[in-house]
Amino acid sequence: MQWYQKTEEAIFAELETSATGLTQKQVSERLAKYGENVVGDEDAVNYFEILLHQLKSPLVVILLIAAAVTTLLGEFIDAGVIGAVVILNGLIGFIQESKAEQSVRSLQKMVTPKALAIRDGKEMEIDSRTLQPGDIVILFSGAMVPADIRLIEANELRIDESMLTGESLPANKLPELIPEDDLSPGDQVNMSFMGTIVVNGRGKGIVTETGLKTMLGGIAQDIRSIGKVAAPIQEKIERLAKAIGVLVLSAASLLFILGLALGESIKNMFLTAVAVSVATVPEGLPIVVTIAMAVGVKRMASYNAVIRKLAAVETLGSTTVICSDKTGTLTVNRMTVTKIFDGKDEMTITGTGYIPEGEFTTANGDKTPLTESLQHVLRIGLLCNESRLVQKDDTWEVEGDPTEGALIVSALKSGMTMDEKKAWPEIAILPFESDRGYMATLHEHAGKKFLFVKGGHDRLLTACDPTLFPYGTTIDLIDEEAHEMAAKGLRVLAFAVKEMPAETTTVSDADAMNGLQFMGLQGMMDPPRPEAIEAVANCQSAGIRVVMITGDHADTAYAIARMLGINTAHDGAVTGTRLAKMTDQELSEIVQEESVFARIAPDDKFRIINSLKEHGEIVAVTGDGVNDAPALRTAHIGVSMGKGGTDVARESSDMVLIDDNFSSIFHAVREGRIVFDNLRKAIFFLLPTGLAAVWSILLTMIFGLPIPFVAAQLLWINLVTNGLQDVAFAFEPGEKDVGDRPPRPTDEGIINSLLLQRTVIVSLCIALGVYGVFSAALEQGVNLEKARTLAMTTMVFFQFFQAINSRAERASIFTINPFSNHFLLVSMILAVGAQISVVYVSSLQWVFRTQPLSGEEWGICISIASIIILVVEIEKALRRTIRQKAL
Repeated sequence: MQWYQKTEEAIFAELETSATGLTQKQVSERLAKYGENVVGDEDAVNYFEILLHQLKSPLVVILLIAAAVTTLLGEFIDAGVIGAVVILNGLIGFIQESKAEQSVRSLQKMVTPKALAIRDGKEMEIDSRTLQPGDIVILFSGAMVPADIRLIEANELRIDESMLTGESLPANKLPELIPEDDLSPGDQVNMSFMGTIVVNGRGKGIVTETGLKTMLGGIAQDIRSIGKVAAPIQEKIERLAKAIGVLVLSAASLLFILGLALGESIKNMFLTAVAVSVATVPEGLPIVVTIAMAVGVKRMASYNAVIRKLAAVETLGSTTVICSDKTGTLTVNRMTVTKIFDGKDEMTITGTGYIPEGEFTTANGDKTPLTESLQHVLRIGLLCNESRLVQKDDTWEVEGDPTEGALIVSALKSGMTMDEKKAWPEIAILPFESDRGYMATLHEHAGKKFLFVKGGHDRLLTACDPTLFPYGTTIDLIDEEAHEMAAKGLRVLAFAVKEMPAETTTVSDADAMNGLQFMGLQGMMDPPRPEAIEAVANCQSAGIRVVMITGDHADTAYAIARMLGINTAHDGAVTGTRLAKMTDQELSEIVQEESVFARIAPDDKFRIINSLKEHGEIVAVTGDGVNDAPALRTAHIGVSMGKGGTDVARESSDMVLIDDNFSSIFHAVREGRIVFDNLRKAIFFLLPTGLAAVWSILLTMIFGLPIPFVAAQLLWINLVTNGLQDVAFAFEPGEKDVGDRPPRPTDEGIINSLLLQRTVIVSLCIALGVYGVFSAALEQGVNLEKARTLAMTTMVFFQFFQAINSRAERASIFTINPFSNHFLLVSMILAVGAQISVVYVSSLQWVFRTQPLSGEEWGICISIASIIILVVEIEKALRRTIRQKAL
């Protein structure tokens, strides 16, 4: 049994307490046993351990070895560049990881520092950290609930639990025992939970759980247990680094052994093997990854999306499922009247939120003047009301109940003003109470007294006189209309009026519960954001599944999901109660079929996310409440709301939407895909040259020729071709179809089969070209140093044209604007200038053992190197033809 299922007496007995509260002695004993009522205390962060963690990546190890080798070779500039890359990436990782614990610490801010409790029979204000199970706590309007509490008294008590359950409206609390099993937090109406806020009334309860045993504490523990979730790009980079490491070691060893077998000296082959190793390792890759994602961050900032962790940019691009909260994320988090009915006519009201702007239209979309009866329905909602609509700067807010605020807004949309209060002054009021189920106000107008009543339609219809129904309507017709509204996810309120004797000055239940004249219904909801509807459609077009996970009611969630265009099952939403009874295997099957989950507790949401991950999905989760924090952390990427979100959610997330606009997620997905594309382009640019160096050296060895490069020349090729061009690919604009593609296969690495095949083709082509130029020069009697200068120059220009090839994976490079990436254009010009300097500057000739080339020799190098464009264009054309035939 859980606390909500136990009687007051049973809880008193189990916790050894009473209505007079704990004694100071009991508090001291329990403080020693249970500890303080806190959820955010953490051990100090071990910064040294975090720093060491940054050196565990295989790619970092390779880079450190490369830096050491280049230092031994005397190439201090190259070694410095590699060392800077290691430091930069280590610094970024250190900062990100050291901030990871902030999400748990921010939970501590959710706990109120003071609490009103009864101890030793006296009411006193105490430090909430000292609260213990068995304490008696008093709750009042505006207070934050200091622990998990089983209510024993509740007087019009309503608590805002949206940050915990996701429900739009404050929860009405009642002290009675609830016998049902496995209720979600939102259905435990006799419980109040730490961190939630009292918005109305008073209550008293017994503290049942404190600290980490509360629901909020459970969330904190879930966050801790998750640890650091590796982004897909990080995992793929590590796999690539391992593969490159094996390739480098194998190629260097093969060259060393083969060289010795062919009679080369140990020293010469050692230097060659080391130089080939450095040339093959794409040491520019980590900085390309960092800069590409930084560019994505800058682009996304224009869509009000702030990236907290760089890896989140690419992760969004590979997302296959977005699990979204409903309230405030897919919806505006503002109750809005959308339907009105007066017994005959039903009209739709446009506009969302509390902005008093909108239109009234018929079922056909026609705009017609409101009938007098419809206007009177709106007037009752406006005047039988205890809340206020106020304008603050450029926004409208409701002071009071969100439902009453929606009624004020619907009346103002019709053209009414608050001057109605002067024309119909209020004389008396019968306030709303949950057990009463309605509210009534007495007004005077034109010398007469009128009683306005609003409440649930079932309750009000029993008090209405059927002979006074407008337009000859019936109870059955009104019931049918109310149920149709409810089926659409609307909360339905009925409105009635009764003329009172002129001498009436007070209002009683007897007055309000008989002889009423039914006037109409208003249906309201927290409507979908218009931009969210478009965003959901765009996500689905991009092959991304959208799943709604909310703490709100199942009917409401199902209706909102259908409005948003989320694929829904015919039997409605999957509820938390149903989910709690499922095994992990049953849940695994459900999450692949269902897209709407309602009345979901934090633990259930956690299970759903992990189940999707087990299916190989790349999961993004959006949310704004404390209840979303574990899911935000365990998902591959967490997206929190900047305006309406809690600190806990923001600290647990990878990305924050400043304007809470769900549509920004699609822009983020597009930018993420561009980032990944650019990383692939950079890799395709980097790898073939290193492989080509290996192939060309093998070819010359096999055919008995001298090695075409000295070690210094290999390092120069690596520096001049990889120094700037690889980074330039981070600024490459997206291709036209980037937002319409399906998500990449989740098991696909950075190098897919297409890229691997093309890398082999290009590297062999470059090697053959270099070998051809080198061997032809030797045959013509050119000395070895000039032949090597020709080979090195040809290799540099091969990479020049390879940079052009790498700008598009499938499209012809002739369809791409050559000036759209200024960084790449400038870097290529600088690379050519640097190569000219190496060939003609005497000091550089001495370092790199080069000789001047004639104009004809430059022409030969450039002509041979340009063949690579023709080769790749033919390969692309063949692939496009094969793909078209397959379709």
